[in-house]
Amino acid sequence: MNKFHLSTERSYRDSVRPQDGEVRFQVAVEQTDLLIVAEKDLQVEIASYVSMIRGEIKNWIMFHPEFAVSLSPVDVPDTAPEVVRAMARAGGVCDVGPMAAVAGAVAQAVGDRFVGQSPNILVENGGDTYLHSTRERVVALLAEPDSGARVGLRIEAGSFPVAICASSGTIGHSLSLGAGDLVAVRAEDARMADAAATALCNLLKSEADIDRVLKRARELAEFGLEGVFVQCDQKIAAWGELELVALD
Repeated sequence: MNKFHLSTERSYRDSVRPQDGEVRFQVAVEQTDLLIVAEKDLQVEIASYVSMIRGEIKNWIMFHPEFAVSLSPVDVPDTAPEVVRAMARAGGVCDVGPMAAVAGAVAQAVGDRFVGQSPNILVENGGDTYLHSTRERVVALLAEPDSGARVGLRIEAGSFPVAICASSGTIGHSLSLGAGDLVAVRAEDARMADAAATALCNLLKSEADIDRVLKRARELAEFGLEGVFVQCDQKIAAWGELELVALD
């Protein structure tokens, strides 16, 4: 089983091992740095596609700078590129800025574009993972970075596509207004999962906020949120379609 670790250091990628008939490779285009597991090496094709997707986002921002800096939802017209519209929709549902969904948006765009060439394709983008798979997978969460303690989310074959996106007030470089160690969200849509992880982590200031986070997650279920994992200090909670497994 592949184990994708969501942590502050990208050394977690060293532990990702392709299954039989799969290869792993990295695609880096400007600030976008993807780890991909697929049935064949698609590095050149994916790099070209990522450049195109990034170009659509950057061109939109050039004429609509508020899209890049707003921490609140931003309306975009139907004439905007699909990736821009998807980010705006996710931000609107979760009451965050559209850039809260950018990593998930790029990961999903790549996975959906190349699944026809590789029915098994797993795209990790800075702690946000989007998977098409014909096999069971485990996405591992580094809930306590200092101790190395880990818990994984088992995803059964037949449940894909699946996105697992994470946000943290203490781990990594993404902007969070909360103070929680980790919020990881499961959804079919990676844009939704990414934006929801940010929104929920913003609510998490202390252990006392965990119930509030779970309540908001249940409210977002009607928009596609399937489960949430929350870790703050020494307290861990989970809700929804999550099968937690201990990892060695």
